[in-house]
Parts: sequence; C-alpha cells; structure tokens
Amino acid sequence: MQRMDLEADQRQQSGKGVARALRRSGKIPAVLYGEGKSSLLAVVPADLIKILKSESGENALINLKIKDGKSVETRTAILRDFQKDPISGGILHADLFEINMNKAIRVRVPIMVKGDVPEGVKLGGVLQHNLREMMIECLPSMIPDHLDVDAAHLKIGESIHVRDLQVEQGIRILEDKDLAIVSVAAPMSEAKLEEILAGTPAETKEPEVIGKKKEEGEAEAAPEAVAGAKPGEKAEAKGEVKAPKAGGKEEKKEAKKESGAKG
Repeated sequence: MQRMDLEADQRQQSGKGVARALRRSGKIPAVLYGEGKSSLLAVVPADLIKILKSESGENALINLKIKDGKSVETRTAILRDFQKDPISGGILHADLFEINMNKAIRVRVPIMVKGDVPEGVKLGGVLQHNLREMMIECLPSMIPDHLDVDAAHLKIGESIHVRDLQVEQGIRILEDKDLAIVSVAAPMSEAKLEEILAGTPAETKEPEVIGKKKEEGEAEAAPEAVAGAKPGEKAEAKGEVKAPKAGGKEEKKEAKKESGAKG
C-alpha cells in the first residue's frame, strides 16, 4: 500500500466567505473527520490531485501533516470524498477520514482484468466487464491497489464470479458471492443487430396512476391523512435518514453551488 504526504494548515473559521478566500489564495477547504469530531483544514489542491493520480488513488494512505502556528502534528488519514469543478476539473473541497492502523476499515478497490485475450473472444464472443470495483474489509496496511482477474481461459457463455476470486488472508470481500465479475457473451446475430438498429419500439401499456379514483365524484384524501400525520405536519418518507451535521457543510454546499453555476 502506497503512502503519500499531504501538508495542511489548521483553520478556525468556516463558511462561504472563508472558502472563497482560500480558493483565491490557491488553497481549498478540507475537513478531517475522526473519533467523533472534525477539524477544519486548508490544503493545496495540486497535492490532492497528485494523490488521486498515484497507483493507490483514493485508497492511498496519507501522512497528514497539520500545521497550527509553529507546531506540526502528523496523522494517518484516507481521502473519503471530494468535489470537483465540472469544467476545469479542479478540486473545490475535500473530506479526509482519520484511521487507526490496527483497526479494519471498508474501502472499494478497482478490479483489473489481466491475461491474454479470452478464448471465447477469439471465437467471436464479447468480453463483458460486469463488476469494476469491489467493497472489501481489511487493515489499512493490507489495502490492495487493485484486484486482478485472469479471464484468458473463459469460453463463450462462461463467467468469473465473486466466489472465484482469490485474495490474501486478512482481506474480506463484502460483495454478493454470486455476482459475475467478467463474462464472455455469445456474438450478436446480424438479424438481432438489424432489429436493434431499426429501433422498433415495443408496445407499452399506459402506467396506472397510484391513488386514481375508482368512481366519479370520489373525494381525495386530505394531505393531513397521509401516513396518519397530524394536521399541519409534513409526512416523512418511509426510511428517510437525516444527514448528520458536519463542520464543512456550508463549504460543501457552496462548492456544489459553484459547480452547478459553471455547469
């Protein structure tokens, strides 16, 4: 697992104005989460891009050196999320997560197809890469840059599933074992191809409107009656989860607003 260095300045203030001032100065706002608290930081976006372009990418372990005046504190972190400008590609905001090297974490790692051209492809089949990344759980020091899948032996109609993947001891795969990672599909016939290119739409039925009146003149239910809500209350969607408060919430909203305006 590759380790990357990242310098950050501790900051005390947050908000839209602070975020704009940081970007004008050549830095961007960032937040470090860990142990139930968050720390406001300022980092150079070029340093984050360097981490993202490394072999480990988003899963790179970061030696985070936080400067607060004359003191420097080093923590181990991983990049959890970031927002980019849709036009320039520059990073507008970053979320970092402090990790414990002795505690397992869950990350997504890319899947790489290696080996010679599959046997089925040589006979006219089509290679399908169905699963391009996989969720795993392991100690931070064991996070692989990627997982390799050798598809050279696959014939037409054959697949490699999650259950077939071999990983190092200590790495636990969290995906459904029956999911296909790669497969070789049969070649498409000319008749089928012509049918698709013709684009003849299949007949579709008009969708049924939920809550449509069964009889003419039937009254509609009042909004307050939905889900047994009391008068004046808004009915909450089933299973709705409210997002927790975070130190960089306003800054992230501002970053999204800027991205949308430029898009």
